[in-house]
Amino acid sequence: MVNPAGYDHLQRQLIPGYGSLARLGVALLAVSPLAEAPGAEVLVAGCGTGAELQEAVAQRPDWRLTAIDPSEAMLSEARSRLEDAAGSIHWRQSTAEALAGDPSCQDRFAGALSVLVLQSLPDDGSKLGFLTALARSLKPGGQLVLVDLMQPSLPSLQEQLTAAWLAFQRASGLKASAADLAPFTHGLNPVGLARLTSLVNAAGFGDPARVFQALGYEGFLLQRRG
Repeated sequence: MVNPAGYDHLQRQLIPGYGSLARLGVALLAVSPLAEAPGAEVLVAGCGTGAELQEAVAQRPDWRLTAIDPSEAMLSEARSRLEDAAGSIHWRQSTAEALAGDPSCQDRFAGALSVLVLQSLPDDGSKLGFLTALARSLKPGGQLVLVDLMQPSLPSLQEQLTAAWLAFQRASGLKASAADLAPFTHGLNPVGLARLTSLVNAAGFGDPARVFQALGYEGFLLQRRG
């Protein structure tokens, strides 16, 4: 079970560049064709403890934000961090799939952010279902910033990347126990770029454009086809 109170601190020690991911994602979306408009509606799927929401409120206080997460504990932590922005955020304990099933949320959002969500879903139709739900929630032409752990393009690099990741954690002063790290490091289902491209195309997006990479973590900009 992830402790929401210590989530961001632990992620910064685990993931190179984590502290900049939310800022970068919001900055990219803020100048996208649809979400750059004043008062645009933006979805944060899997909002966690609110890192992307805090950046969105700071960079684009005019945005009308919808924050979803299946975890009540995560939503509660995010709400407490964003009390001053309560009026600009609509909170829903929900999955992207359930949200897309609401007719009022289909073709609705100018942009969306999904950080470290897809990696936790198995590639048994769940990844495709998640991406399809996000595409259905976006307006045609709307963009999605997607950040996740990926499989390396060269399998021969996997051992070196893993060793570098562990060295990064040690240099970051990580002292968490194996039990503390289990929700962050086990049960993940990364895919390679070819598979991701196939999934996002099937979901209704164009080809992914890479905008971030730090060891095995990569960020992509996707646009829903019209």
